[in-house]
Amino acid sequence: MSTKYIFVTGGVTSSLGKGIISASLAKLLQSRGYSVTIQKLDPYINVDPGTLNPYEHGECYVTDDGAETDLDLGHYERFLNVPTSQANNVTTGRIYQTVIEKERRGDYLGKTVQIIPHITDEIKNCVTKLGNTGIYEIVITEIGGTVGDIESLPYIEAVRQFRYEYGFDNVMVIHLTLVPYLKAAGELKTKPTQHSVKTLQSQGVQPDILVCRTEHELGIEQKKKIALFCNLSENAVIESRDADTIYDVPLLMKEEKLDQVVLDRLKLQLREEPSLRKWKDFLTKFKNPKRTVKIGLVGKYVELQDAYKSILEALVHAGVPNECAIDIVSYHSEEIDEENIEKQLGSVQAIIVAPGFGRRGLAGKIIAIKYARENKVPFLGICLGMQCAVIEFARNVLNLKDANSYEMDSKTDHAVIDLMEEQKSVIDMGGTMRLGAYECEIQPQTLAHRIYGRTDISERHRHRFEFNNEYKSQMEGAGMVFSGINPKSGLVEIVELPEHPFFLGVQFHPEYKSTVANPHALFKGLIEAAVNEMEAVTA
Repeated sequence: MSTKYIFVTGGVTSSLGKGIISASLAKLLQSRGYSVTIQKLDPYINVDPGTLNPYEHGECYVTDDGAETDLDLGHYERFLNVPTSQANNVTTGRIYQTVIEKERRGDYLGKTVQIIPHITDEIKNCVTKLGNTGIYEIVITEIGGTVGDIESLPYIEAVRQFRYEYGFDNVMVIHLTLVPYLKAAGELKTKPTQHSVKTLQSQGVQPDILVCRTEHELGIEQKKKIALFCNLSENAVIESRDADTIYDVPLLMKEEKLDQVVLDRLKLQLREEPSLRKWKDFLTKFKNPKRTVKIGLVGKYVELQDAYKSILEALVHAGVPNECAIDIVSYHSEEIDEENIEKQLGSVQAIIVAPGFGRRGLAGKIIAIKYARENKVPFLGICLGMQCAVIEFARNVLNLKDANSYEMDSKTDHAVIDLMEEQKSVIDMGGTMRLGAYECEIQPQTLAHRIYGRTDISERHRHRFEFNNEYKSQMEGAGMVFSGINPKSGLVEIVELPEHPFFLGVQFHPEYKSTVANPHALFKGLIEAAVNEMEAVTA
């Protein structure tokens, strides 16, 4: 069977949830026995999101093969429980970079290099790269931005060509649009959707399915009207009501028979009816918790929830096996000091110190860690959070008062966190960190070993700085345990304090590997420790 291709576009406004709709459709098709993958085409000129400030674009998600990607790939993995790769996220910057490199090599044999055909051909190559692997029966491609944006035009043109080249039965377009509710008029308005479809049609693409985001139910008359003016059958107008949680969306799309319409349009067999039993079990437990645990998330990008999207979702996943609702309270690390720390964090059952870069907010993170260590509050430090835990221990236990990270103070006498050796000659910022999955050996009879239940693991990284092994024996003598070590480089991956109910710092990013089907062990362990501490207080 030849690979089928589904393109998902958006109109009217951004942030309608193309990624969630794409992931939900993929989940339904996967549950019917089809092998599916999803990719994201981003119109911005950055080669990847690695150099983008989280305030600009949310978190940078990292794949096993070391790609710095859009956060939507996190949704894809969390829904499908299948790893993504470099091929699953492509930006305009990467497209142009590839085309220019080919031009410099003379690959175009002296031709004038133009958007059509050279840029559009490269876009199509990126789409078919996944289809040509022979692994996937269906490739879903989400196109970022909205129809009508100047930067999206080459992508829409590539879709137009793609449909012509690969045939009507093998290529389809789903257009996600907004049907706003005007409170003053007391009715839903379909005109923005009509205009959005007309814009798409003017660029040579007729959508096959419309997914309409709405706060209120779309009546039969509205569906008929949309279908009539947008050249669609009524069953191809899909309602997407606002949901309580993103994990409700696959079930809502199943009720709307989105997967059935898609398979019919692509002339594919329905195969088995998707049961989604495990998914439903997850949702049932998620919506019926026995207790609530309050988790303090300390970071410096807390104003934007998407900056820590994977951590927030990993906590949701971990709450379900612990039968907990997770009340996540965000604390800006710049607003934490010695005077207000008790007031700020005194009511939480666990503390997470989030990853990040730069010295801004560092002092507040260190104060929060000191509070967790001295007051036996379950603690998890991620990447910079682990490094801050080492700095705090060096300053307050070893009494090395000027201990710091080389990143924050290159003149410190005690750089307990130092620049990685291979990073010292690096000049370019983008794509040059320690990225992707690396092995870690866990020491037996440690907290990390109890949590993982094994001695060999693989976790994803994104950092330039590392624990300075020159201080290892000194810290071990003071009680810190280095429970996870990279077997090839000797880099410290996990630190812990055994005299504490739960105190772990990890150099890697466990949040990237947490899914609905497999909540990450570290987050499950943190929540379990928080529940134990909470019950001990109330006993």
